[in-house]
Amino acid sequence: APRRLGKSRSATGTPSTLHLWWARRPLAAARAVLWASLVDDPSAHPDRFPTEEDQASERRRLSGILERLVVWKNSNDPDVLAEARTEIVSSCDGDLPNVLDPFAGGGAIPLEAQRLGLAAYGGDLNPVAVLISKGLVEIPSRFGGQAPINPAARAGSGLATWVRAQGLAEDIGFYGRWMRDRAFERIGHLYPKVDLPRNEGGGEANVIAWLWARTVRSPDPSWEGQVPLVRSWILRKPKRGKPVVWVEPIIDRDGQTISYRIREGGTPPEKGTIGRGGGTCVATGTPISRDRIKAEALAGRMGAALIAVVAEGNRRRVYLPPAEIPQASRPSDAPTGRLSSNTRHMLPPGYGMVTTDSLFTDRQLLALTTFSELLDALHPVVVEHGREGGLATDGIRLRDGGSGAVAYADAAVTYLAFAIDRCADYWSSLASWGNSRETIGHTFVRQALSMVWDYAEASPFSRSTGNWLGQVGWVQKAVAAAPAAERERERERDTFLGQARGCRRPAG
Repeated sequence: APRRLGKSRSATGTPSTLHLWWARRPLAAARAVLWASLVDDPSAHPDRFPTEEDQASERRRLSGILERLVVWKNSNDPDVLAEARTEIVSSCDGDLPNVLDPFAGGGAIPLEAQRLGLAAYGGDLNPVAVLISKGLVEIPSRFGGQAPINPAARAGSGLATWVRAQGLAEDIGFYGRWMRDRAFERIGHLYPKVDLPRNEGGGEANVIAWLWARTVRSPDPSWEGQVPLVRSWILRKPKRGKPVVWVEPIIDRDGQTISYRIREGGTPPEKGTIGRGGGTCVATGTPISRDRIKAEALAGRMGAALIAVVAEGNRRRVYLPPAEIPQASRPSDAPTGRLSSNTRHMLPPGYGMVTTDSLFTDRQLLALTTFSELLDALHPVVVEHGREGGLATDGIRLRDGGSGAVAYADAAVTYLAFAIDRCADYWSSLASWGNSRETIGHTFVRQALSMVWDYAEASPFSRSTGNWLGQVGWVQKAVAAAPAAERERERERDTFLGQARGCRRPAG
């Protein structure tokens, strides 16, 4: 199962915060195995440790180094890493081996090899895996020790020194905000604020998410309208003294319509209107078979109804009834690739969602397209700032080994593309609302696409779950924690690596 993104403090700065990858290798375990594979047991040196007591004492000392090495907060501790590297050099007599991982995946082994000062080589057939590895191992090292080049950082005091790729991470945040501001100018009107009730402080508030339920026609001839398919009416489970919050459907039999009211406290229905066996018409109680739901969907008669709005309150989520929202125009260049029909891994095509764009609402497609287009607009801006910041103007691209202004812009755009990928994981109609944590879930909760009946449409411009800057922040943390070598230590590093025979300099 994939490691969920951005949900744990302990995950900060790991590869999982940069981009989703299924076959994660535990970083601490990879680091431990690499180090233990290269450091001799004391019994290998009877001249230095002639007795079992001497060997046991030395073994305890080495175990202590390993125990400190695998603690996450020590991942970039210079003293701990220096101690670990000294033991590797000693055991290898300065003849450091190359580390090759031909199936590198998300890059855990090359990343940890680089952290230990080893020459690391990795490869993978999957281009996403290759890009993740480059983003963690190769690109940060290219700009290690580089101060940020954005105007705000250059004008302010900031850090006196920038270690690893902290400067690049700072720029990722700056240009992420640049993109947010331009995106808001283009599509901000599609994400209006809502009015809070007086008991919530009044005034306007940003929307966190719009909660939708898919709808189909009822099989009961006495009901002419669409009916919602909802797995649970509960929006917030009771916790820490807070009562349950849920949606109550209001049935108007005369008008043949359904409206929705937000309830706090009380007793919500135990079940929703859709389950493994099929659905139920909320208006009449008539069963709706799974086959009928599929038939309605395949005939293009499956719709969606807004059932609630989640807004930013005073240190809490505020749940509001549906309100009118602007309609977005579907972008003409939305991806329309056909999805696999393998029902073991792809359930949406069985319900008429057969192309990539059908997994997203029009607003979601427009938002993802807008942010993607802004990458092209951003590139020359970063190039100009890089030139003003003193980077080389050689024009060499990142893929060709460059480290000047153009290559730096390539790097910034690459990382912000990672942020867009993370947004696509949240901004789809397969992302559900988690009523326990009150957060938006992932599209890829497993290595498959499940069918989601009631889903959350996040606002890119909120300050809460699923927003654009939140995804940029997770990418920043991954880059800042990458073990990139600082430029000011180039000479020291060359001397260290010069002890290894036939050992090509590592990416870092």
